[in-house]
Amino acid sequence: MLRSYAWPPAGSAVGVAMARPFDNVGGIRLALALAVVVSHAFSVGSGSVANEPLVKATGFTLGEHAVNGFFALSGLLVTLSFARSGVANYVIARSLRIAPGLVAATLLVALVLGPVLTTLPLADYFGQGGVGRFITATLTTFKSSGSLPGVFADNPFPFPLATVWTLKYETICYAAVLVLGIAGAIRYRVVALGLVAGFFAATVSLDVLHPDAPQGMQTALRLPLIFATGAALYLYRDITPLSAPILAALALVTWLAAGTGAYKALLFVTTAYAVIWLSFAPGFSHPILTPKWDLSYGIYLYGWPVQQTVYSLYPSVPVAVQLVVSIALSVLLASLSWLFIEKPALALKARLRARQVKSALAS
Repeated sequence: MLRSYAWPPAGSAVGVAMARPFDNVGGIRLALALAVVVSHAFSVGSGSVANEPLVKATGFTLGEHAVNGFFALSGLLVTLSFARSGVANYVIARSLRIAPGLVAATLLVALVLGPVLTTLPLADYFGQGGVGRFITATLTTFKSSGSLPGVFADNPFPFPLATVWTLKYETICYAAVLVLGIAGAIRYRVVALGLVAGFFAATVSLDVLHPDAPQGMQTALRLPLIFATGAALYLYRDITPLSAPILAALALVTWLAAGTGAYKALLFVTTAYAVIWLSFAPGFSHPILTPKWDLSYGIYLYGWPVQQTVYSLYPSVPVAVQLVVSIALSVLLASLSWLFIEKPALALKARLRARQVKSALAS
Protein backbone atom coordinates (compact mmCIF):
# COMPACT_ATOMS: atom_id res chain seq x y z
CA MET A 1 0.00 0.00 0.00
CA LEU A 2 2.80 2.44 0.81
CA ARG A 3 4.26 1.88 -2.62
CA SER A 4 1.12 3.27 -4.25
CA TYR A 5 1.86 6.70 -2.75
CA ALA A 6 5.51 6.85 -3.81
CA TRP A 7 6.72 9.34 -6.34
CA PRO A 8 6.99 7.97 -9.87
CA PRO A 9 10.44 7.71 -11.40
CA ALA A 10 11.79 10.98 -12.74
CA GLY A 11 10.34 11.65 -16.16
CA SER A 12 7.33 9.37 -15.77
CA ALA A 13 4.64 10.21 -18.31
CA VAL A 14 1.46 12.08 -17.48
CA GLY A 15 -0.52 8.97 -18.37
CA VAL A 16 1.36 6.88 -15.81
CA ALA A 17 0.41 9.29 -13.03
CA MET A 18 -3.19 9.50 -14.26
CA ALA A 19 -3.51 5.73 -14.10
CA ARG A 20 -2.74 5.59 -10.39
CA PRO A 21 -5.59 4.85 -7.95
CA PHE A 22 -5.70 8.34 -6.43
CA ASP A 23 -5.17 11.87 -7.66
CA ASN A 24 -5.46 15.41 -6.35
CA VAL A 25 -7.96 16.75 -8.87
CA GLY A 26 -10.78 17.22 -6.37
CA GLY A 27 -8.56 18.94 -3.84
CA ILE A 28 -6.98 21.21 -6.44
CA ARG A 29 -10.38 22.23 -7.83
CA LEU A 30 -11.58 23.04 -4.32
CA ALA A 31 -8.44 25.09 -3.65
CA LEU A 32 -8.88 26.99 -6.92
CA ALA A 33 -12.50 27.82 -6.12
CA LEU A 34 -11.55 29.08 -2.66
CA ALA A 35 -8.72 31.09 -4.21
CA VAL A 36 -11.29 32.93 -6.34
CA VAL A 37 -13.22 33.88 -3.20
CA VAL A 38 -10.04 35.05 -1.45
CA SER A 39 -9.08 37.09 -4.49
CA HIS A 40 -12.43 38.82 -4.65
CA ALA A 41 -12.07 39.91 -1.02
CA PHE A 42 -9.60 42.54 -2.23
CA SER A 43 -12.01 44.09 -4.72
CA VAL A 44 -15.60 43.61 -3.52
CA GLY A 45 -15.37 46.54 -1.14
CA SER A 46 -12.91 48.69 -3.07
CA GLY A 47 -13.96 48.27 -6.68
CA SER A 48 -10.33 47.76 -7.68
CA VAL A 49 -7.90 44.85 -7.93
CA ALA A 50 -4.86 47.12 -7.58
CA ASN A 51 -4.29 46.08 -3.96
CA GLU A 52 -4.09 42.38 -4.75
CA PRO A 53 -0.50 41.25 -4.07
CA LEU A 54 -0.23 39.01 -7.12
CA VAL A 55 -1.22 41.76 -9.54
CA LYS A 56 2.03 43.62 -9.06
CA ALA A 57 4.09 40.43 -8.91
CA THR A 58 2.62 38.59 -11.90
CA GLY A 59 0.25 40.94 -13.73
CA PHE A 60 -2.75 38.81 -12.78
CA THR A 61 -4.89 38.43 -9.68
CA LEU A 62 -5.06 35.27 -7.60
CA GLY A 63 -8.56 34.77 -9.01
CA GLU A 64 -7.31 34.99 -12.59
CA HIS A 65 -4.59 32.46 -11.83
CA ALA A 66 -7.24 30.21 -10.30
CA VAL A 67 -9.44 30.49 -13.39
CA ASN A 68 -6.39 29.62 -15.49
CA GLY A 69 -5.96 26.51 -13.36
CA PHE A 70 -9.59 25.53 -13.87
CA PHE A 71 -9.18 25.79 -17.64
CA ALA A 72 -6.00 23.70 -17.63
CA LEU A 73 -7.72 20.90 -15.74
CA SER A 74 -10.82 21.29 -17.86
CA GLY A 75 -8.81 20.93 -21.07
CA LEU A 76 -7.34 17.65 -19.89
CA LEU A 77 -10.47 16.18 -18.30
CA VAL A 78 -12.94 17.28 -20.98
CA THR A 79 -10.77 15.85 -23.75
CA LEU A 80 -10.54 12.65 -21.72
CA SER A 81 -14.33 12.69 -21.37
CA PHE A 82 -14.87 12.90 -25.12
CA ALA A 83 -12.32 10.20 -25.84
CA ARG A 84 -14.05 7.82 -23.44
CA SER A 85 -17.69 8.79 -23.92
CA GLY A 86 -18.42 9.52 -27.56
CA VAL A 87 -20.59 12.32 -28.90
CA ALA A 88 -23.96 11.70 -27.22
CA ASN A 89 -22.61 10.95 -23.76
CA TYR A 90 -20.18 13.84 -24.02
CA VAL A 91 -22.96 16.35 -24.74
CA ILE A 92 -25.10 14.93 -21.92
CA ALA A 93 -22.21 14.97 -19.46
CA ARG A 94 -21.14 18.54 -20.22
CA SER A 95 -24.70 19.86 -20.15
CA LEU A 96 -25.57 18.18 -16.86
CA ARG A 97 -22.36 19.38 -15.25
CA ILE A 98 -22.89 23.07 -16.00
CA ALA A 99 -26.58 23.80 -16.57
CA PRO A 100 -28.37 22.54 -13.41
CA GLY A 101 -26.07 24.35 -10.98
CA LEU A 102 -26.13 27.53 -13.03
CA VAL A 103 -29.91 27.54 -13.36
CA ALA A 104 -30.34 26.95 -9.63
CA ALA A 105 -27.87 29.70 -8.69
CA THR A 106 -29.43 32.19 -11.10
CA LEU A 107 -32.97 31.56 -9.87
CA LEU A 108 -31.89 31.64 -6.23
CA VAL A 109 -30.14 34.98 -6.66
CA ALA A 110 -32.95 36.53 -8.74
CA LEU A 111 -35.99 35.14 -6.93
CA VAL A 112 -34.79 34.77 -3.33
CA LEU A 113 -31.74 36.92 -2.65
CA GLY A 114 -32.91 39.81 -4.82
CA PRO A 115 -36.32 40.29 -3.20
CA VAL A 116 -34.71 40.18 0.25
CA LEU A 117 -32.01 42.74 -0.50
CA THR A 118 -33.66 45.09 -2.99
CA THR A 119 -34.25 48.65 -1.87
CA LEU A 120 -37.34 48.83 -4.08
CA PRO A 121 -40.87 47.73 -3.26
CA LEU A 122 -41.39 44.14 -4.40
CA ALA A 123 -43.97 45.27 -6.95
CA ASP A 124 -41.34 47.48 -8.58
CA TYR A 125 -38.62 44.83 -8.25
CA PHE A 126 -40.66 42.30 -10.19
CA GLY A 127 -42.62 44.75 -12.29
CA GLN A 128 -39.89 46.53 -14.25
CA GLY A 129 -38.73 43.55 -16.27
CA GLY A 130 -35.22 43.66 -14.87
CA VAL A 131 -35.50 40.30 -13.12
CA GLY A 132 -36.55 38.51 -16.27
CA ARG A 133 -33.82 40.16 -18.30
CA PHE A 134 -31.24 39.21 -15.69
CA ILE A 135 -32.30 35.55 -15.68
CA THR A 136 -32.45 35.35 -19.47
CA ALA A 137 -29.10 37.06 -20.04
CA THR A 138 -27.34 34.99 -17.39
CA LEU A 139 -28.62 31.66 -18.67
CA THR A 140 -28.33 32.33 -22.41
CA THR A 141 -25.22 34.49 -22.79
CA PHE A 142 -23.50 34.03 -19.40
CA LYS A 143 -23.68 37.79 -18.93
CA SER A 144 -21.82 38.67 -15.73
CA SER A 145 -22.46 42.43 -15.73
CA GLY A 146 -26.23 42.14 -15.41
CA SER A 147 -27.85 43.78 -12.39
CA LEU A 148 -31.06 43.31 -10.44
CA PRO A 149 -33.35 46.27 -9.62
CA GLY A 150 -32.26 47.90 -6.37
CA VAL A 151 -29.79 45.14 -5.47
CA PHE A 152 -26.17 46.00 -4.58
CA ALA A 153 -26.74 49.47 -6.02
CA ASP A 154 -24.40 51.02 -3.41
CA ASN A 155 -21.68 48.39 -3.77
CA PRO A 156 -18.61 49.23 -5.88
CA PHE A 157 -19.76 46.43 -8.19
CA PRO A 158 -23.55 46.10 -8.66
CA PHE A 159 -23.32 42.67 -10.32
CA PRO A 160 -24.92 39.73 -8.46
CA LEU A 161 -23.29 36.91 -10.49
CA ALA A 162 -20.02 38.33 -11.77
CA THR A 163 -18.16 35.01 -12.13
CA VAL A 164 -20.41 33.40 -14.75
CA TRP A 165 -18.51 35.04 -17.61
CA THR A 166 -15.97 32.23 -17.60
CA LEU A 167 -18.71 29.73 -18.44
CA LYS A 168 -19.00 31.32 -21.87
CA TYR A 169 -15.39 30.47 -22.65
CA GLU A 170 -15.76 27.06 -21.04
CA THR A 171 -18.74 26.30 -23.26
CA ILE A 172 -16.87 27.48 -26.35
CA CYS A 173 -13.99 25.17 -25.47
CA TYR A 174 -16.42 22.29 -24.91
CA ALA A 175 -17.94 22.96 -28.32
CA ALA A 176 -14.50 23.05 -29.93
CA VAL A 177 -13.67 19.62 -28.49
CA LEU A 178 -17.00 18.33 -29.79
CA VAL A 179 -16.46 19.71 -33.30
CA LEU A 180 -12.88 18.47 -33.49
CA GLY A 181 -13.98 15.12 -32.12
CA ILE A 182 -16.77 14.69 -34.63
CA ALA A 183 -14.38 15.67 -37.41
CA GLY A 184 -11.93 13.04 -36.19
CA ALA A 185 -9.22 15.62 -35.56
CA ILE A 186 -8.70 14.51 -31.97
CA ARG A 187 -7.30 11.23 -33.29
CA TYR A 188 -4.42 13.31 -34.63
CA ARG A 189 -2.96 14.79 -31.50
CA VAL A 190 -0.71 17.07 -33.50
CA VAL A 191 -3.86 19.16 -34.02
CA ALA A 192 -3.91 19.98 -30.31
CA LEU A 193 -0.23 20.84 -30.42
CA GLY A 194 -0.92 23.10 -33.39
CA LEU A 195 -3.68 24.86 -31.46
CA VAL A 196 -1.33 25.43 -28.53
CA ALA A 197 1.31 26.83 -30.87
CA GLY A 198 -1.24 29.03 -32.66
CA PHE A 199 -2.73 30.51 -29.49
CA PHE A 200 0.76 30.92 -28.04
CA ALA A 201 1.93 32.86 -31.10
CA ALA A 202 -1.25 34.95 -31.14
CA THR A 203 -0.83 35.79 -27.44
CA VAL A 204 2.78 36.87 -27.98
CA SER A 205 1.84 38.88 -31.06
CA LEU A 206 -0.99 40.66 -29.29
CA ASP A 207 1.24 41.57 -26.35
CA VAL A 208 3.97 42.88 -28.65
CA LEU A 209 1.84 44.68 -31.23
CA HIS A 210 -1.12 45.75 -29.12
CA PRO A 211 -0.19 45.59 -25.41
CA ASP A 212 -3.17 47.78 -24.49
CA ALA A 213 -5.67 45.54 -26.24
CA PRO A 214 -9.10 45.27 -24.60
CA GLN A 215 -9.29 42.79 -21.74
CA GLY A 216 -11.83 40.72 -23.63
CA MET A 217 -9.46 40.23 -26.54
CA GLN A 218 -6.66 39.11 -24.24
CA THR A 219 -8.97 36.72 -22.40
CA ALA A 220 -10.20 35.25 -25.68
CA LEU A 221 -6.64 34.08 -26.30
CA ARG A 222 -5.59 33.31 -22.73
CA LEU A 223 -8.26 30.82 -21.76
CA PRO A 224 -8.27 28.80 -25.03
CA LEU A 225 -4.46 28.62 -24.88
CA ILE A 226 -4.58 27.16 -21.39
CA PHE A 227 -7.45 24.80 -22.25
CA ALA A 228 -5.61 23.61 -25.38
CA THR A 229 -2.47 23.04 -23.31
CA GLY A 230 -4.41 20.83 -20.91
CA ALA A 231 -5.91 18.94 -23.85
CA ALA A 232 -2.47 18.48 -25.43
CA LEU A 233 -1.07 17.15 -22.14
CA TYR A 234 -3.79 14.51 -22.17
CA LEU A 235 -3.34 13.57 -25.81
CA TYR A 236 0.45 13.35 -25.40
CA ARG A 237 0.14 11.71 -21.97
CA ASP A 238 2.20 8.69 -23.04
CA ILE A 239 5.33 10.71 -23.82
CA THR A 240 5.01 13.92 -21.79
CA PRO A 241 6.95 13.71 -18.54
CA LEU A 242 5.29 14.77 -15.31
CA SER A 243 8.39 16.21 -13.75
CA ALA A 244 9.25 18.70 -11.03
CA PRO A 245 12.51 19.68 -12.79
CA ILE A 246 10.57 20.45 -15.98
CA LEU A 247 8.15 22.59 -13.99
CA ALA A 248 11.06 24.40 -12.34
CA ALA A 249 12.64 25.01 -15.75
CA LEU A 250 9.39 26.40 -17.15
CA ALA A 251 9.02 28.67 -14.12
CA LEU A 252 12.58 29.93 -14.54
CA VAL A 253 12.10 30.65 -18.24
CA THR A 254 8.85 32.48 -17.47
CA TRP A 255 10.54 34.55 -14.79
CA LEU A 256 13.40 35.44 -17.12
CA ALA A 257 10.87 36.45 -19.80
CA ALA A 258 9.15 38.98 -17.51
CA GLY A 259 8.81 42.29 -19.30
CA THR A 260 8.98 40.72 -22.76
CA GLY A 261 6.21 39.88 -25.20
CA ALA A 262 6.60 36.18 -24.44
CA TYR A 263 5.97 36.48 -20.71
CA LYS A 264 2.19 36.07 -20.63
CA ALA A 265 2.11 33.15 -23.06
CA LEU A 266 4.87 31.38 -21.11
CA LEU A 267 3.06 32.09 -17.84
CA PHE A 268 -0.13 30.50 -19.15
CA VAL A 269 1.60 27.35 -20.41
CA THR A 270 3.61 27.04 -17.21
CA THR A 271 0.45 27.47 -15.14
CA ALA A 272 -1.27 24.72 -17.09
CA TYR A 273 1.64 22.33 -16.60
CA ALA A 274 1.90 23.24 -12.91
CA VAL A 275 -1.78 22.57 -12.23
CA ILE A 276 -1.66 19.22 -14.04
CA TRP A 277 1.50 18.36 -12.11
CA LEU A 278 -0.13 19.23 -8.78
CA SER A 279 -3.31 17.36 -9.73
CA PHE A 280 -1.58 14.08 -10.48
CA ALA A 281 1.61 14.22 -8.40
CA PRO A 282 1.41 10.88 -6.56
CA GLY A 283 3.46 12.17 -3.63
CA PHE A 284 0.50 14.32 -2.64
CA SER A 285 -2.18 11.73 -3.40
CA HIS A 286 -4.01 10.08 -0.56
CA PRO A 287 -7.69 9.11 -0.12
CA ILE A 288 -7.96 11.30 2.97
CA LEU A 289 -7.07 14.36 0.85
CA THR A 290 -9.78 13.62 -1.71
CA PRO A 291 -12.98 15.61 -1.01
CA LYS A 292 -16.06 13.42 -0.79
CA TRP A 293 -18.20 16.16 -2.32
CA ASP A 294 -17.25 18.28 -5.32
CA LEU A 295 -18.01 21.75 -3.97
CA SER A 296 -15.77 23.66 -6.36
CA TYR A 297 -18.45 24.65 -8.87
CA GLY A 298 -20.89 25.70 -6.16
CA ILE A 299 -18.28 27.78 -4.36
CA TYR A 300 -17.32 29.40 -7.64
CA LEU A 301 -20.96 30.29 -8.40
CA TYR A 302 -22.08 31.39 -4.94
CA GLY A 303 -18.87 32.97 -3.66
CA TRP A 304 -19.44 36.28 -5.42
CA PRO A 305 -23.12 36.88 -4.50
CA VAL A 306 -22.33 35.86 -0.92
CA GLN A 307 -19.42 38.32 -0.73
CA GLN A 308 -21.56 41.04 -2.27
CA THR A 309 -24.26 40.37 0.30
CA VAL A 310 -21.89 40.37 3.27
CA TYR A 311 -20.31 43.64 2.15
CA SER A 312 -23.70 45.22 1.45
CA LEU A 313 -24.97 44.40 4.94
CA TYR A 314 -21.76 44.97 6.88
CA PRO A 315 -19.50 47.32 4.88
CA SER A 316 -17.55 48.51 7.93
CA VAL A 317 -16.61 45.03 9.14
CA PRO A 318 -12.90 44.19 8.54
CA VAL A 319 -12.19 42.50 5.22
CA ALA A 320 -10.72 39.44 6.93
CA VAL A 321 -13.94 38.89 8.89
CA GLN A 322 -16.04 39.37 5.76
CA LEU A 323 -13.88 36.80 4.00
CA VAL A 324 -14.23 34.18 6.74
CA VAL A 325 -18.00 34.63 6.85
CA SER A 326 -18.22 34.57 3.04
CA ILE A 327 -16.23 31.35 2.76
CA ALA A 328 -18.38 29.65 5.40
CA LEU A 329 -21.63 30.69 3.70
CA SER A 330 -20.30 29.81 0.25
CA VAL A 331 -19.32 26.34 1.40
CA LEU A 332 -22.77 25.89 2.94
CA LEU A 333 -24.57 26.91 -0.26
CA ALA A 334 -22.18 24.83 -2.37
CA SER A 335 -22.91 21.81 -0.17
CA LEU A 336 -26.64 22.26 -0.68
CA SER A 337 -26.08 22.71 -4.42
CA TRP A 338 -24.03 19.52 -4.55
CA LEU A 339 -26.51 17.45 -2.55
CA PHE A 340 -29.71 18.62 -4.19
CA ILE A 341 -28.72 19.83 -7.66
CA GLU A 342 -25.34 18.71 -8.96
CA LYS A 343 -25.11 15.20 -7.52
CA PRO A 344 -28.62 14.24 -8.71
CA ALA A 345 -27.73 15.63 -12.15
CA LEU A 346 -24.61 13.45 -12.26
CA ALA A 347 -26.69 10.46 -11.16
CA LEU A 348 -29.08 11.18 -14.03
CA LYS A 349 -26.10 11.19 -16.37
CA ALA A 350 -25.07 7.76 -15.08
CA ARG A 351 -28.61 6.41 -15.52
CA LEU A 352 -28.83 7.72 -19.07
CA ARG A 353 -25.48 6.16 -19.92
CA ALA A 354 -26.54 2.83 -18.40
CA ARG A 355 -29.77 2.95 -20.40
CA GLN A 356 -27.81 3.53 -23.60
CA VAL A 357 -25.56 0.58 -22.84
CA LYS A 358 -28.55 -1.64 -22.09
CA SER A 359 -30.25 -0.55 -25.30
CA ALA A 360 -27.11 -1.24 -27.32
CA LEU A 361 -26.77 -4.72 -25.84
CA ALA A 362 -30.40 -5.50 -26.57
CA SER A 363 -30.21 -4.42 -30.22
